[in-house]
Amino acid sequence: MTMPRNPFRRLQLAGLLLAGAAIAPLPALAGEGMPQLDFANPLTIWQVIWMAVIFLLLYLLVRLWGLPQVANVVDARNASILSDLETARQAKERADAAVTELTVVTRKAHADAQAQIAAALDKAKAEAAAQSEAANARLDAQLEAAEGRIAAARNAAMAALRDVASETARNMMDRLLGEAQATQVDNAVGRALAGRGQA
Repeated sequence: MTMPRNPFRRLQLAGLLLAGAAIAPLPALAGEGMPQLDFANPLTIWQVIWMAVIFLLLYLLVRLWGLPQVANVVDARNASILSDLETARQAKERADAAVTELTVVTRKAHADAQAQIAAALDKAKAEAAAQSEAANARLDAQLEAAEGRIAAARNAAMAALRDVASETARNMMDRLLGEAQATQVDNAVGRALAGRGQA
């Protein structure tokens, strides 16, 4: 941002015009009887000359030293404002980039977490299914073994029942009829058990 080297040029011109306007009517006012404006008096002339010299010195002092100081302050202030604006813009760009990066990282982390949860659920389901199949296989094997033991015990019990029934029948026949034939008793017991479905 560029600034004019002398921003107070209009103020300087206005001061010169006012000084000229103040000096111009002095002779007219002197003719009306104001002793301080009597230019026939050498003291009054010297006062006007010194006033012009002092005004010129003040004007030069303001123009050559005061106004450049003010211009330097204004330029420094503008440079500081521009620097602050640039710093703020860069900070905003960095903040926007950080927010974008944070959003991307958050979305990636969320997606990774969802994928890990889904993988863990699938693994748990597979392990549960495998454990269930193994438990079912063990139960089936135990049931088959139990059925085999039950069948063996039933067969053993039926065999013992047949022997007991045959022995009991022979003893009863021996007591009632005397000596009985073992083959006939066994056949009769077998028919009786077969009729009950226990042969």
